[in-house]
Amino acid sequence: MEYVTIFLKAFIIDNVVLLRFIALCPFIGMSTDVNKSVGMGLAVTFVMVMASAVIWPIYHFIIDPLQLYFLQILVTVLVIATLVQLVEYFLKKMIPPLYGAMGIYLVLITVNCAIFAVSYENITFNHNFAESIIYAIGVSMGFLIAMVLLAGIRERIKASPIPAFLKGTPVLFTATAMLSVSFMGFSGLVK
Repeated sequence: MEYVTIFLKAFIIDNVVLLRFIALCPFIGMSTDVNKSVGMGLAVTFVMVMASAVIWPIYHFIIDPLQLYFLQILVTVLVIATLVQLVEYFLKKMIPPLYGAMGIYLVLITVNCAIFAVSYENITFNHNFAESIIYAIGVSMGFLIAMVLLAGIRERIKASPIPAFLKGTPVLFTATAMLSVSFMGFSGLVK
């Protein structure tokens, strides 16, 4: 039951984008259509889960026992950058249209603050290895669902009559705020 609670909290109760306002750059930039949102969400999911799987043992078996805490940021950046390179090579070779559509946002996964947050929270929350993987999956799925929901809303907005003073960024931020408020309703789901 504890694993389900960790997943639900990471996925919808403390959604990384909509309730904690982390990783807003790719959230806004890549949510122009559903396909790009899914591609970015899956890329972030891969990097986030793999980074958690690699960083957790490095921290618990090397950094913490040897008290090399000053290397924690460097190791995190190197692991994430390596994983982003793997994703970049894969997309370039296997899915060139998605690679082209993601553009600079693919490289920005390297400095995606949600991935850094998960890496540090797994240590701060004292998660074991399985809990850290479940937490990473929950956070990344929350990121993915938020992006897909905003992409769907943006497609509806394109076809809607919007007053001139709300067109563009104002309606986008208003829709995002309403989406965020709707996720607040999940706060009582798990104690």
